[in-house]
Amino acid sequence: MKTVIDFKNSKQQGKKISMVTCYDYWSAKIIDESEIDAVLVGDSVAMVMHGFETTINAEIEMMCYHVAAVKRGLKDKLLIADLPFLAHRKGTKYLMEAIDKLMKAGAQAIKIEGADDNIELIQYIVKTGIPVMGHLGLTPQSVHQLGGYKLQGKDSEASKKLLDDAQKLEKAGCFSIVLEMLPYELSKKITDELSIPTIGIGAGPFTNGQILVLQDMLGLSKEFQPKFLRKYLNGYELILNSLNKFNNDVKNQIYPDLNESYT
Repeated sequence: MKTVIDFKNSKQQGKKISMVTCYDYWSAKIIDESEIDAVLVGDSVAMVMHGFETTINAEIEMMCYHVAAVKRGLKDKLLIADLPFLAHRKGTKYLMEAIDKLMKAGAQAIKIEGADDNIELIQYIVKTGIPVMGHLGLTPQSVHQLGGYKLQGKDSEASKKLLDDAQKLEKAGCFSIVLEMLPYELSKKITDELSIPTIGIGAGPFTNGQILVLQDMLGLSKEFQPKFLRKYLNGYELILNSLNKFNNDVKNQIYPDLNESYT
């Protein structure tokens, strides 16, 4: 079973960390047989699986439902879950109840977006024995404040704040930090300054690892093609062609044949 200790060891040994998002049982089973290191049940589930426009619709019940499904398919991967929108802004009692639900659903660690007022909360969570992954740069839960899904840290002031925030997250006890949509020079500087590993998405090649949304890397959306995304499969065309082939076989009485029938 992979643990947060493996993350730290990977950085010390100069080994890259691979992560993908996952939201369901059947894909979790495939991932479990792969060489991928860790899985994130991200709040992107609200967009990818439920069709919402942003991640803010991923409430705790939705997150727990998908965490539990993924956990049933995983045996040998570290499972991290996103803390949903505003869960850390409704008081410590609500926060810990939300984390309790995520952990009991099967998460081994949680991810929290942003720094600033979150630092003391992260310290508190870590002291209770719960591993926390940070998240800086483009933080999707703050998409309306950020003005959209845009590159972050483009000027010296913003860059300095992101580096300061990363150092604060490390000091607060985070075992790793996701860096999203940052210039690669800044991501490299942050990575070099920290003793904990960084996981990039749209943050260049110099982070300690990379994460992609599973459906994105499998090419299941023909429209979604940000600069950072490398598609490892044309899943959209493969599935569409398979559906049309099935339809054709049924309509032309090719499927099923007698070999696929019972006597």
